[in-house]
Amino acid sequence: MSDSSTASDLVVVGAGIVGLAHAVEAVRRGMSVTVVERDERAVGASVRNFGHACITAQTGEALSFAEQARETWLRLGGEAGFDVAECGTVVAARSAEEIAALEELSEDRGPDQVRLLAPAEATAAAPVSAEGLHGAALLPRDLRVDQQRAAAAIAEWLAAQPGVRMLWSTPVLGVEEGLVRTGRGSLRGRRVVLCVGHDLDRILPETADAAGMRRCVLQMLQVRAPELRLDPALLTGTSMLRYPALARTEGARALRERWSEQRPELLEASVNHMLTRLPGGDLVVGDTHTYSRTPEPWSSEELDRLLLAETRDLLGRDDLTVVRRWQGVYASAEGEFLRTRISPGVTAVAVTSGIGMTTAFGLAPSVLDSLA
Repeated sequence: MSDSSTASDLVVVGAGIVGLAHAVEAVRRGMSVTVVERDERAVGASVRNFGHACITAQTGEALSFAEQARETWLRLGGEAGFDVAECGTVVAARSAEEIAALEELSEDRGPDQVRLLAPAEATAAAPVSAEGLHGAALLPRDLRVDQQRAAAAIAEWLAAQPGVRMLWSTPVLGVEEGLVRTGRGSLRGRRVVLCVGHDLDRILPETADAAGMRRCVLQMLQVRAPELRLDPALLTGTSMLRYPALARTEGARALRERWSEQRPELLEASVNHMLTRLPGGDLVVGDTHTYSRTPEPWSSEELDRLLLAETRDLLGRDDLTVVRRWQGVYASAEGEFLRTRISPGVTAVAVTSGIGMTTAFGLAPSVLDSLA
């Protein structure tokens, strides 16, 4: 595959959702693009997630990227042929602290973005148990993306565009100005972006070290609940402790303080208990978080039982069947995004906060602007 004569305008290393977002943006700008990926298809964070574009719960730069990405998701869903639903998110509140956090967010963002729901409205919007329910909030701008199809569909769409090459099963060994060295030969590119997520330490270990990059490993479940229909994403009090727009509220701070005494197991496992629906109707249930440069390879049955117990309690259902179990993984570092100039025309890019699906299509234009 050695190709030292023809240079693409952009070489993208990595065909996960972050890499694909850069390729999509480059095509929009009329650039020639080569995407090189070590696997024969995307099998990492881009397919192991909730399929949830959590827009409203972001802040700052991430919120701006998420809003921009929303429009691209809606456009690409139609052009590339995968499901994108404007289903919104229901955030269930089962304590006084949680409803206070939602009220603070609604006051900050306004009723068009955060609509407060009484308990009866909440149970009508999502199949949650009415027992102990204080209310909820609807975040209507959030999206649901078919995560098991989206990356493959976008890659297929890209491959059909003029000036685009998709190179699969091709490991990248190193990068330098204007050149990407692979196991199949060298590629030339006027600009290069490395979008390899947590595997940055395999190619540029010093860059990963400087960023303090680790792997965040998630435990997740696919659960079957007979005759249950969940259209919006469903978040809980644990989500209020993780998503920044909610975590900064007084209600969330009070909730964390109470749980440190009453529910320490949720905090110790860094649980974000949330549910989304797959196209066939099963639920994606997650997740727990552990952080390490080199994670242990073992899953914890105790953590899976914790997630399942929380789900039974949230839905008021005992007839849940686990269909699949898996570990998600993403890059974790200080801040939400890593953008590091390696050499002239070469930049390493990663979403380091687990919000790649939410923000990648807004992040990519800013990166290409900086390269230009």
